[in-house]
Amino acid sequence: MRSLRFNGSRIVKTGLAIFLTATICVWFNWPPVFAVITAIVTVEPTVSDSIKKGLVRFPASAIGSAFAVLFITLFGNSPITYTLAAVATILVCYRLKLHAGLLVATLTSVAMVEVIHDHFLFSFFIRLGTTTIGLVVSTAVNMLVFPPNYSTDILKSIHSISGRAGSMLEHTFRTILYEGDDNLQEDKKVVKLLTTEIRKTEKLVHYQRDEASLYPWVRNREAELQMAERQLLFLDNFEYHLNALLRVSFEEIKWTKEERDLIMQAVTALADDLRHSINFDHKKHQDQLKSITDLFWENSKRVPANDAPNTSLFPPEFAILYELITIYDLVDKFFDPNSVKAVQEAIKS
Repeated sequence: MRSLRFNGSRIVKTGLAIFLTATICVWFNWPPVFAVITAIVTVEPTVSDSIKKGLVRFPASAIGSAFAVLFITLFGNSPITYTLAAVATILVCYRLKLHAGLLVATLTSVAMVEVIHDHFLFSFFIRLGTTTIGLVVSTAVNMLVFPPNYSTDILKSIHSISGRAGSMLEHTFRTILYEGDDNLQEDKKVVKLLTTEIRKTEKLVHYQRDEASLYPWVRNREAELQMAERQLLFLDNFEYHLNALLRVSFEEIKWTKEERDLIMQAVTALADDLRHSINFDHKKHQDQLKSITDLFWENSKRVPANDAPNTSLFPPEFAILYELITIYDLVDKFFDPNSVKAVQEAIKS
């Protein structure tokens, strides 16, 4: 739903920018096609990006227009004109590091060859005018119509990832402790999906920070962004250790039923903390961690002293408990139990 809403607002803003840009160009009796091309690519995910890339696209378009006029003057409307205009525009823009404007500049350059027949210098300045209209209109639309605001999406995404991570942790340990590792292929796929969602959310945080210089309400919610970054750091580390857990061999686990039940009880409590952080009980969390740590040290005594330097001979019980304790420690250090309250407040606002 978040992706649909995000793309929907971009589509509306792009359509409105095209309409306004074309209307202004028609009013000036200028060909709107070049302005419309510029307007389409200037509606970025953030207003900051629209402005930054717009400052690059304007000189890049000017370069493309200049080369189009130059080669039309020399060779007329011929295949070599299209080729030289495009290649020269690409080379110069690349040399000047105008990468964000490369596509628009090249399209402008080759399109101008077809529409310019006389008054070359006058046509060049008209192209600059239409490019300016496209940049200004699309940036204004991006700023004023559905201003980019990713706060709610960020918090809801973090809460969703946390819940799915908790469910996956519980399912993984239940499979390891009672069913063996035959059914873990699906868990490995879920880990990849979690990684993808974490990266998407990190990008949203980046977008939101870009808007801080333009919107005071973004600057006023700096604490919220810091909380989101802290949560994402936790989830990133959680995903790493969960992935490491899935690579452990489980064929020769020697835990008793009581030990398995003890571990499963701790994992279930941890998964509930991730799914329902508003009920997070720090004392209970510490008690569960102590029981797992005690079991870890008890299991470590089973490793023969002469095998200790060779980590490949460590029993799987040792590696599994190590990863579980690390995840518990991550929750204790990084996980913010107030995230659910923040999500609820963001949804209401």
